[in-house]
Amino acid sequence: MSFRDRPRSIWAFPLIALALALAVLGSDWAGLASGMRGFLFDAYQRTQPRPYRDTREAAGFSVKVIETDALAHADLAKLLTDLRAQGAEMAVLVMPLGQPDPQSPKSLVSELPPGPGFDAARTALEDMPSPDKALGDSFSKIATVTGFTLGEGGSFAPKNAVSFLGERYPFSRALDFPTAAGPIPLLARASAGTGAFNLGPDRDGVLRRMPLVFRLKGKPVASLEGAALRVVGNKRTLQFRAGDGGGLLGGASGVGAISAFGRELPTAPDGSFWIAYGKDASQRVVSTEHASDLKHAIVYVGAPGDVAMTPFGPRSIANIHAEALENLLLGQTLRRPAVANKAELALLLLIGLAGAFVPARFGVWWAGAFTLVAIAGAGAISWRLFSANGVLFDALGPGLGLALVFVAGAAARLMEVAGARARLHDAFADSLSAPAIERIARNPALLRLDGEMRNVTYLVCGVRGFAGLAASFRDDPVAFTRLLQRVFTPLMDAALAHRGTIERISSEGFSCFWNAPLDDPEHAIHACEAASGMMEVIARVNEIVTHERRIDGTAIAPVEIGIGISTGPAIAGGFKSHGRTTYSAVGDCAAMAARIQALSATYGPAVIVSEDTRKAAERGFAFLEVDFVETGIGQAPVKLYAQLGNPVMRASPKFRALTTFHDHIFQSLRTQQWEKTRELIDQCRKLSGASQKLYDLQLARIAWYEEHPPGADWDGAFRQVLK
Repeated sequence: MSFRDRPRSIWAFPLIALALALAVLGSDWAGLASGMRGFLFDAYQRTQPRPYRDTREAAGFSVKVIETDALAHADLAKLLTDLRAQGAEMAVLVMPLGQPDPQSPKSLVSELPPGPGFDAARTALEDMPSPDKALGDSFSKIATVTGFTLGEGGSFAPKNAVSFLGERYPFSRALDFPTAAGPIPLLARASAGTGAFNLGPDRDGVLRRMPLVFRLKGKPVASLEGAALRVVGNKRTLQFRAGDGGGLLGGASGVGAISAFGRELPTAPDGSFWIAYGKDASQRVVSTEHASDLKHAIVYVGAPGDVAMTPFGPRSIANIHAEALENLLLGQTLRRPAVANKAELALLLLIGLAGAFVPARFGVWWAGAFTLVAIAGAGAISWRLFSANGVLFDALGPGLGLALVFVAGAAARLMEVAGARARLHDAFADSLSAPAIERIARNPALLRLDGEMRNVTYLVCGVRGFAGLAASFRDDPVAFTRLLQRVFTPLMDAALAHRGTIERISSEGFSCFWNAPLDDPEHAIHACEAASGMMEVIARVNEIVTHERRIDGTAIAPVEIGIGISTGPAIAGGFKSHGRTTYSAVGDCAAMAARIQALSATYGPAVIVSEDTRKAAERGFAFLEVDFVETGIGQAPVKLYAQLGNPVMRASPKFRALTTFHDHIFQSLRTQQWEKTRELIDQCRKLSGASQKLYDLQLARIAWYEEHPPGADWDGAFRQVLK
């Protein structure tokens, strides 16, 4: 497996995470999807609640609430009579009326002892006015809507006052109940309409939607709100429109809308609608003692202790019903289109598929940025739809799904990087620095083992006088091995620290190069920096080892190193054999660096570079020309330079003077002015930083040239290395 090969199986993780998120949201497993939607939509409503608005101007009726404890039927009849006297148009009783009034005189008949002696009393009680009848009579004074409870034991059969438009039967999604318990027959007959009390809170107990229709033994029946809407609209039936249905993104089968006041209000397929709650529920509440301005009012009457949970906390059920009717009268219901859930799943699928592949292609950080942008964009769209149009679009569920896909993708990416890092460490721990291994692990394409041409800077470092040093430790090989380790380990660390790639290691030294396998635009400067660091390292090592002694008691001499550096084109690549991966750079620059390192001892300074390296690194270091020589590599001779310091040294007067003398020395050599060259060398020996060994070499060459004149066409290059 090459370092660009990836274990493809781990990239199934984000796809599995996406499939899991789609399954959970699509099936609403354990109510997670609806719970997240409810949480988000509640937050929206609390952030931007519906402002209270009296419905009288828009619909001709205002909606009020009277919250009172349970009343006897006679008291309730009086309340309804008073409401009518104050101008109210309709009353909606949010209370059960399934039992006769226990305070009715007729209820005492059963308590009288049997026998003719009590017949007169029985007759008198039966002839007394009935509170139930009084309540029923009050229904004729003000249109009154009463309720029944679906699912409780009873035989109540409300009149079918529900119809629909469309070809499809729309009520198959409405909840179906086998029984119903309603008001006593006298009150049922007197009611202007009856509707089901049943509410539909979500799994967390919060009432977010108000049903308008149910089914009783398969037949549609209106809810309390539906009955109130029919009566206030003076309609014979509560009319719904069937949904279109069909298609992946088509409307779901079921109820599509309800017709009211000349408009159609969208509903959920089960015939419910989302309530747009206001922050303050007290604005529609009036007291029985101070009820006023009830002209053309629809008054809900219920117990204050009968409450349900809303996005704004607990509220009385009567108030919730009243707010729901306000929504219908104003046409301000929240809307969640039947296609919303499918659109959310489609959004998650499309963005999730893209997000699943971003970590593999661009890495974890880009994947995180993509996920954040996608979640933020979906959230912005969701909020805009709610705040501007009252449309409920869930961004939380898909957002968490995208986050799950990102986590799975990031985990797969980290596993891939960890595997690549381990393989790279096994192969290149001694060749590449830790940052280089990390970069290649994150992008294996950076390591091209199949070969490529690169311009590299090659460095060879070796111990000068190695044979003699080894011979001096002939009687103490352990100390010699330990000495080499103490010398070469920090030297190679210095090369790695400056982005170098270690290639060859031998007992005499090692070689390394820059700008392969990773791009390094400043490779020549970094190689020269590494060489400077090596000189500092060997100085510190010598400070320690020269205070130690060999087995025979003699002090260990300081170790001297030579460094050759050359820049040029090379073929960089590698291969695997016997489980080991080798990466190398092959070219004239590598051979040149080795040759320069071998020559460096003849010049004195430890770091010698080729002219190409000097040109590439000149702005970062001070270089002094030391030779113009034919190395046997390539056809043309090369100029060699000693690396002596940083730009501060290059700018110093002493170094400029030394450079000037060297320019004159080599110019005199090239023009074969031997005596002038000797005079310049004698003067240059006295300057700070001059290398006496270099001048001895040049004087020896002058003596050789005097015996072997180079000829008139000589280019100034020395072509025979002195022994």
